[in-house]
Amino acid sequence: MEQVSAGTLKAARKVIAVHVAYRSRANQRGRIPALPSYFLKAPSSLSLTGSDIERPTGCELLAYEGEIALVIGTAARRVLPRDAWSHVSFVTAANDFGVYDLKYADKGSNVRSKSGDGFTPLGPGLIPAAGLDPAGLRIRTWLNGTPVQDDTTAGLLFPFTQLVADLSQLMTLEPGDIILTGTPAGSSVAVPGEVIEVEVDSPGTALSTGRLRTTVTQGHEAWADYGSGPHTTDTDRIDAWGSAETAGLAPAGLSPELRRKLTSVGTATLSSQLRKRGLNNISIDGLASTRPGLRIAGTARTLRFVPHREDLFATHGGGYNAQKRAVDTLNNGEVLVMEARGDPGAGTLGDILALRAQVRGACAIVTDGAVRDIAELATLEMPVFHNGAHPAVLGRRHIPWDTDLTIACGGATVQPGDIIVGDADGLLVIPPSLVEEVVDDAIAQEHEESFIADMVAQGHNIEGLFPLNAQWRARYAAWADGNSDGRKGTTP
Repeated sequence: MEQVSAGTLKAARKVIAVHVAYRSRANQRGRIPALPSYFLKAPSSLSLTGSDIERPTGCELLAYEGEIALVIGTAARRVLPRDAWSHVSFVTAANDFGVYDLKYADKGSNVRSKSGDGFTPLGPGLIPAAGLDPAGLRIRTWLNGTPVQDDTTAGLLFPFTQLVADLSQLMTLEPGDIILTGTPAGSSVAVPGEVIEVEVDSPGTALSTGRLRTTVTQGHEAWADYGSGPHTTDTDRIDAWGSAETAGLAPAGLSPELRRKLTSVGTATLSSQLRKRGLNNISIDGLASTRPGLRIAGTARTLRFVPHREDLFATHGGGYNAQKRAVDTLNNGEVLVMEARGDPGAGTLGDILALRAQVRGACAIVTDGAVRDIAELATLEMPVFHNGAHPAVLGRRHIPWDTDLTIACGGATVQPGDIIVGDADGLLVIPPSLVEEVVDDAIAQEHEESFIADMVAQGHNIEGLFPLNAQWRARYAAWADGNSDGRKGTTP
């Protein structure tokens, strides 16, 4: 079998890559494109099997993407899909490396994030395209010998012939040009010292490229101040690793003891403690609970809906969309908080997804939009805080857009990992850094108020008692010493 050689690399005048092409990848991302879209990689990024790839200084998110590469054999310009395959000479294995730390720098063009030297290894073997069924190929990737990607071209959203024909509408595909046809689910991050291998084969014919092997090394060259350097956000980390959990960003959750403390006091008391710390805009307003007598406390996961638009709903509303992905990845003790712009004109949740959230261990769902199936929701053990009921599906007013980002819900800003506490009085958002001191002071406040209520019940005047003056505070201290177990006492 012919091998990818230095001559193969030199012949490529263009390297064109597809953004999202496999259904498994689209489902993982919650975005299903209606048509293919592309970006360019520099031909100088091409390398051979066995080469090293250098992770640039200051970068943490070097992501691998096992792909099938098409090598153009004869010039193609305005070809039809039925004729497109005849212009492909070979298929081979490729690894579409990129550093997410630089994605921000070039407004979506991927110039720096994807075009570093060695960022597009190819090979080792070239499978002749003639007589090959492009719908019968398999792509597999291994990280340090462990399988991480395994899919077939039967899972493509856009067949290879469509890609070739589409690109040829505006540009001439020249002999030697490379088309990277997209990666399936399973792409993630590699670190220095790790080895990534990619293989393309045709199970029906036993033809194989062999394994394309690349080793990650660490770069040491400093970045100059006349260009953009690495910059990474948690969103980048989640995208590069594939999920918040694998990126190490999944909320740690509340300990059983902290949850017990938070649900032992009312939101009114917690609100007053937050106000003392200068936090006044921490209530999620205007919502009712399907279980108003139940107190909840958990860590926030977030989901944002945007206003409905027909063309965008076609790509984001169906399939394994952001809403389903959010519900399906909830963890024990989490609260799913949804931004629906306070619009009650369509349901943002129904009984099936709510049941799935409960099974996953969620302690509540919060939406400032409407819900469907409210009678069924009321039978769940898990409360749903909502802005009313509406029979319409979300596609009438909303599109589930993205997850695990800062949102607005019921007039409050909510970030992933914030602490959500709710009861019959309403819902509060507590910054994680303050929750321990806030709840301890709230417990002390409620103990003090228990004494005040006891004194009022015994006929004492409010003056000097609420709030406590020095005399009453001394009497409270004596009362508290004898009532540390929470039992009400009498006047000391």
